[in-house]
Order: sequence, then structure tokens, then C-alpha cells
Amino acid sequence: MHQDVKHPDTGGRVSISRVEGQPSTDGTMGERMREGMTSLWLAINRKKTITDDFHDTPLKRCLNTFDITLLGIGHMIGAGIYVLSGTVVKDLAGPSAVLSFLFAGFAAILSALCYAEFGAKVPKAGSAYSYTYVTLGELWGFIIGWNIVLEHLLGASAIARAFSGALDSVFNGAIRNSTLSNIGTLSKNSEWLSEYPDFIAFSATIIVFIVVGTGAKFTMNFNNVFTVLNMTVLVFLICVGFYFADIKNWENAKTGGFFPHGFAGCLSGAATCFFAYIGFEGIATAGEEAKNPERSIPISTVTSLGIVTFLYIMVTAALTLMIPYQDVDPTAAFPHAFAMRSAEWAKYIVAIGTLFGITTSLLGSAFSLPRTIYAMASDGLLFSIFAYIYPRTQTPIWGVFTFGMISALMSLLFEIETLVEFMSIGTLMAYTLVAASVIILRYLPANKCQFKLKPEGEGEEIGQPASEMETEESSIIKKSKSHDDFGRLKEKLKSIPLLRSFEPGNASLLATFLILVFIVCFCSTLIFGFSSIEKGAWWAIFLVILFGIAIIACFLVMIAHEKNDAFTTFSIPFVPLIPILSMFCNIALMLNLNYLTWIRLGIWMAVGLTIYFSYGLWHSHEARSTNGYGEIVHYTGDANISCSTISNMNEEILEQQPARNPNEDFQGGM
Repeated sequence: MHQDVKHPDTGGRVSISRVEGQPSTDGTMGERMREGMTSLWLAINRKKTITDDFHDTPLKRCLNTFDITLLGIGHMIGAGIYVLSGTVVKDLAGPSAVLSFLFAGFAAILSALCYAEFGAKVPKAGSAYSYTYVTLGELWGFIIGWNIVLEHLLGASAIARAFSGALDSVFNGAIRNSTLSNIGTLSKNSEWLSEYPDFIAFSATIIVFIVVGTGAKFTMNFNNVFTVLNMTVLVFLICVGFYFADIKNWENAKTGGFFPHGFAGCLSGAATCFFAYIGFEGIATAGEEAKNPERSIPISTVTSLGIVTFLYIMVTAALTLMIPYQDVDPTAAFPHAFAMRSAEWAKYIVAIGTLFGITTSLLGSAFSLPRTIYAMASDGLLFSIFAYIYPRTQTPIWGVFTFGMISALMSLLFEIETLVEFMSIGTLMAYTLVAASVIILRYLPANKCQFKLKPEGEGEEIGQPASEMETEESSIIKKSKSHDDFGRLKEKLKSIPLLRSFEPGNASLLATFLILVFIVCFCSTLIFGFSSIEKGAWWAIFLVILFGIAIIACFLVMIAHEKNDAFTTFSIPFVPLIPILSMFCNIALMLNLNYLTWIRLGIWMAVGLTIYFSYGLWHSHEARSTNGYGEIVHYTGDANISCSTISNMNEEILEQQPARNPNEDFQGGM
């Protein structure tokens, strides 16, 4: 900020510059308030700076591509493959649940590709938090980080409850009955509290967090063993299921054939199946401990999602081919199916596989949670104690201990249904903002991009004379790929009146924000006004068309600008189409969640924002460059300085002194 004042001696004008973030001590109340709001706005939107030592970490880089791939597979294939598949088949989609998992896998891979791009560019433990901090700013980064903490905290608790339930089913409910008879009930008919304190879930959570605290490599070895065993059980289920397969279960017209609930039932099943894929973001969390994150993160993300989608499809196909879909038991789909086929011995193998799968899912959440906390604390947005790395194990030990205990207490006291739904909304919000960040990053001008870019002439053949390259056509192509063109209107579209007035990158940034708003409006109209649309209400149809046209217009604004395709790391294709489709899927799923989930999210966010504005805003490491400096005064060149004043300004020139020898000083003092 600059302010011109009159020099007291010379009568000239002097410019006073004030460092951003330093409030003025003069001026009216309105000016001070305006300066304060400007400083606050700049503070909450400051972006994380990528320095030369950005990739340095106190964590141990010991994980290879195989380790990270199995981490993603283990995190995604938990109880869902044994429990969720039965629910979707029985209540929603019937045999077409096979396609439901395929569609859900496609939607998941859209978000996963966005994560893979940033995971290669920003290989930090914070995952989506770090990506958003670098691209959108500090407050948005904190909001996403706080939601990721919620996801993993509740995820670990919910999975521990599922582990307890699976173990109890092996003993035919003996654990539950014993707890109720010896300790008593905790609550009755409560949506929040559990019926009884679940000590099995509490103990399982403590044990898994202890494993995580021993170090990344030991944790991955533990995860690898259990994930391979779980996949072995799944292959067994698929083989046995297809052995008992009867294609008539897909063709029976009396039960509705392959689409008993129509194609709408298939899509409804896909929305539910999407949550079975939540967990791939744990791969990005491991980026700071990967040996070669630029290569490992994209490969592991795509590979793990492909394997998991294949397994979900094959398991669901085996289940629906074994028995008619209406005979499926949602609570114990595979044991009941094998019992109907006189293979009751297989239910014990299913129980073992369930425990293996739940253990790896619990391990994935327990691994990711303290590392997200560590990333936020390392940036100064959370309390610094959580940034401490224990030298012996090279793990964020205080984060493991503190949040492990919180997660264990939640698994002891709360119901799994409440935990799971509450967890989903934070995850979907993170997916949405990561997709938006990819679009913003691609249309940033080169001078605002912090990532390494390929040289402009990298595509030229070495040794080819410049004269041969300087044809009219090649010069045009080279200009279109120039770094200076990134974020600007394309050559043929520079005459568009409205868009040409924007600074490079700003039009795409505004279009990204607006397309988020219009997607929310479009999906809200479809979901909450669907009955009116079916009845032919003109206002509902008009709103759908209006918001649809607005979305298309924003998309056209984006593609009218030159896109940055010069990154040296992995970049997803078809931007901005893939990120927009990802945002559309995530927002539609968020709007389908219960309104109580939104209220709980509001409470959680109120707690997080209180922490940010009372602690994180003032201790952020990005604020160090602007804190502690006072006013800087310099002449603007129009001050009226007299000749007498100039004559009195003496200057003493000293020769550069040689480096001082400490030994000579010591001898001189003797």
C-alpha cells in the first residue's frame, strides 16, 4: 500500500509503503476497517509457496509402487465388498448391480485421476489439503484438510465397529450378548450412541494405531500381507460362485430379468456403490514417504482402482448368478448364498476374508489420519506439537497417539451408521475442490505457476538447423505452445469483447467458480424438483435448461483459453471435461445425503474455523515473510531538495575489507 505525504523540511512528496498485513495507525475508522478487511482477505487467500526444499521431509521415503498400490486396494476393499454388494443387489439394482459397480468405478476414477495429477506434483502427506493450499489458498486448504481429518477419524471408528460386528457374527452374537448381560446398555433407540460399549472395536483401533506408530515400512508390510490374503479369499469366492452359477438367474422374466428395478435402479445402486471406492486418496497421503512419488502415485492410483473395480464386478456377478437376487440376504449375502447351495463350510472362509478386509481398511484410515494432521501442523495451521516426528520410527507420534485415542473412544460409543454418513460428506467435498483445483492450475499463466515446466523448445529435434524450423506453419505452432500464452485467449478468439478484458487466468478462474454454483443449482433442481419435472411444471423445466446452458457456457469459456500442457509430471487428459464430470458426480451425491449430515458438518466446520482464526491464521508459516516489518519510507522523486542540503550530504567510500582471520585477532589480543 502506498501513501503520499508532504516532507516536513523540503515541501516535496514522500511515499510511505506499508507491508501487507500491517494495519494503519492513521486515518478514519472506515479506512482502518477497510485496510483490516483487505489484510484479512490477503491472509486467508495466501498460497503455499513451493520452494527448492519443498520435497525434503523428516519422514522416511521407503515405500515403492507395490506398497502404495496395496495400500490403496486394502483401504478400498473392506467390509463393503462383503456387505454393500448384498444391499445393492437386494434393495436397489438386482443383477444390474454389476453395472452399478462399473458406473461407480468410472465416477471414482474421475476423482482419482485428479488426485493422481496433484499427487505427482505435490507429493506431501496432506493429500487434498496440500493441493488446495497450493492452488486456491490457505482458508480453502484448511477447510479441506479439516474435512479429511473428519473422514479418516470417523472412517477408522466406523471400520472398527464393522470389525467388531464381523467377529461377533463368527461367534453367533456371543460377544454382544455377554457385554449386555455383564455391563448393561449404553442407550436405547439412539441415532448417535451405541446400544452397548464396544470394547472389541476400541481394542482393535488401539492395536492398529500402535502398528502405524511403529513406522511406515512395517505398517506397509503388515498391510501387504493382509491385503494379499483378502484378495486370495475374494478369488476363491469368485471361483466357487461361478462354479454354482446359473445364467437363468439373469434371464428370468418373472423376477424382472437383468434390470428388475429398471435402469433407474441401476443408477441408484451406482450412487450407493460409489462409497465403496472411498479410500484411494490414502495413496496420495503416502506420497511424502514414497521413494519416487512422481511415478508411483499415478501408477498406484489407476492400478488399484482398476483392480478393485474388477473385483467388485466379479464378486457381484458371482453372487447374482448363484441365487436369484430376491433371495439375497443383505446382512450376510455370501454365507446365505453358499448355504442355499449346500456349501455352508464356505461361510467360515467368508468370515476370515471379511476380517482381513476390514483390518486393511482400518489400517488405511489409521495410516492417513496422523499424516494429514502432521501436514497441517507443519504449515502452522494446527498446533505445532502434531508436527513432531519421532526420530526412531520417523512417524508423527503425537498425532498417532492423540487421534488414535479419539478414534478409539468414538468406536467405543457411537453407532456405525451415523459415523459412515457423516464421513461421506467431507470426502465428497474434498474430491470436488481437488477437481476444481486441476482446472484452475491448467489455466494459470506461467508467471503464477509454481511447478516446473518443460522448456518451450523441448519438442525440437536436436541438431536440426534453426532455418529449417522457421517455416510459417512451425512458427505458428510454436507460438500457440509458448509459456506466455497459458491462460490467455486462443489466437482466433482474441476478438471476443468481454473475455479479452480479463487478465490471463482470471476468466477461467471465474468460470470454475460459476460452474460449481451452476452444477449445485442444476443438481438441486433435478433432485428436489424431480416430481415437478415429471408433472411437466414449466418453471422446473425452465430452470434445468437455464442452468444447463450456463454450465455449457462456462465450459466454453474455459476451452477458449490456452491450456498449460507443459508440466514435467503426470497430467490427466481431457481437461476441463474430466474434472467437471467429477465435480458433477460428487455434488450430486452430496445433495442426496441426509439434511442432518449437513447440520453435523456445519458444527464440525464451526469448530475448525474457530481453530483457524484463533490459531492457524496467526501461526501460518506463509505469514512469516510479511510479519515483523514496519513502514518503509522512500522518495518518489518529486521532493524539492535545495542545493545546500545536497552539499551537506557527504559520502565516505571504504575499500572492501579482507576476510578476518580469527587466529590473528586472538594473537593481537595477547
